[in-house]
Amino acid sequence: MRITIEGASEEFERKLLDLLAEHRDELAISVDTAWDVDRAMLFLNTLNEDARLFVRLVVDSDGHREAAVLREVFPGGLRGPTVALAYALKRGVKHGWWPEGTEAPLTVIYGGGPRDGWRQASAYEMSGEHLPAFRAALAHYDTTTPRPTWDEEAPSALAVHSSWAADADVPRVLYDDPPAAANLPHRGAS
Repeated sequence: MRITIEGASEEFERKLLDLLAEHRDELAISVDTAWDVDRAMLFLNTLNEDARLFVRLVVDSDGHREAAVLREVFPGGLRGPTVALAYALKRGVKHGWWPEGTEAPLTVIYGGGPRDGWRQASAYEMSGEHLPAFRAALAHYDTTTPRPTWDEEAPSALAVHSSWAADADVPRVLYDDPPAAANLPHRGAS
């Protein structure tokens, strides 16, 4: 828990901390771990395109998508998108975007019995309570204009910028003619 009180005296700070210590056993602290639209948008913005598509496919199917269908969309396997989802959740906790203990928005449903060794995912689900936030975040994501793809050749770092006149006197990265060795300072010389 973080409490921020600005402008208080040291005496007030000491009294508040003493009060909290005195009532420690009586306090019940709850942390908001629910997914809201802002958190969902942050989550989606940190994902790569495949992981974002993975979330969209589950959300668009009302929170349940069979893994076989997802494997058709991702012929390279589901490991890439699902690992990206796990890292995005950890990254959000690390950066303080959502508190530790926030549950993953997507959960895996495994096939086979509990005594089976390795079990393959049979489906992925999103809780009904998370669906409205992610639907709204995806709808907002769709309305943002995507970055145009770069279809030109990369500019040279040594070229004069296109907005400068051709005869502009601008510093260059490299000399046109390197200085002669005689003009360079020698080691040990000041």
